[in-house]
Amino acid sequence: MADLRITEIFYSLQGESTTVGLPTVFIRLTGCPLRCVYCDTAYAFQGGEKWSVEAILEEVSLYKSAHVTVTGGEPLAQKECLVLLDSLVDKGYKVSLETSGALDVSAVNRRVKKVMDLKTPDSGEMSKNLYGNIESLTAHDEVKFVICSREDYDWVKNVIKEQALTERCELLLSPCMGRQAAEELADWILADRLQVRFQVQLHKTIWGDRPGK
Repeated sequence: MADLRITEIFYSLQGESTTVGLPTVFIRLTGCPLRCVYCDTAYAFQGGEKWSVEAILEEVSLYKSAHVTVTGGEPLAQKECLVLLDSLVDKGYKVSLETSGALDVSAVNRRVKKVMDLKTPDSGEMSKNLYGNIESLTAHDEVKFVICSREDYDWVKNVIKEQALTERCELLLSPCMGRQAAEELADWILADRLQVRFQVQLHKTIWGDRPGK
């Protein structure tokens, strides 16, 4: 089986998405082709250690968790990530993939919940959005937007409408910590009757920016 470069494997509470609060094993793959201005996992850009898929599965099994999240970096930057995802769902885990939206997701196992970003203007990486990925999303997948400003929010409203995202999958809006006030974003969503899920990063509320949490 294939090897992957891994930054860390850890057990924590899911901090985002529709499974927020659930005990989850996180597999953080090393490497990312993007450099979002608000990135909080730059330590995963390089380094890491090579793990076989078998070794990863053995490590995950130790935590006795139903939920597994494959994250990064950008997991799909390693083509062997697809093998890992297949292996995890074949073992019966409830698997989610956190991906930037910049790489093709069409080959991702349909049993995997894709939690896919679309990068806003203030992220600095909007040009990397691969809008063709939207066609590969199903009702159990999720699209996440990180909001840094009112301009970001207005852009998101337009994208949701233009891409008919409300009818396709769950939509998540998060305020960028230190750049966008959570209360202000919540007020905008309510004023516009926007059909999205507001979220904050639960893990940061509990543990701050500590790696491995």
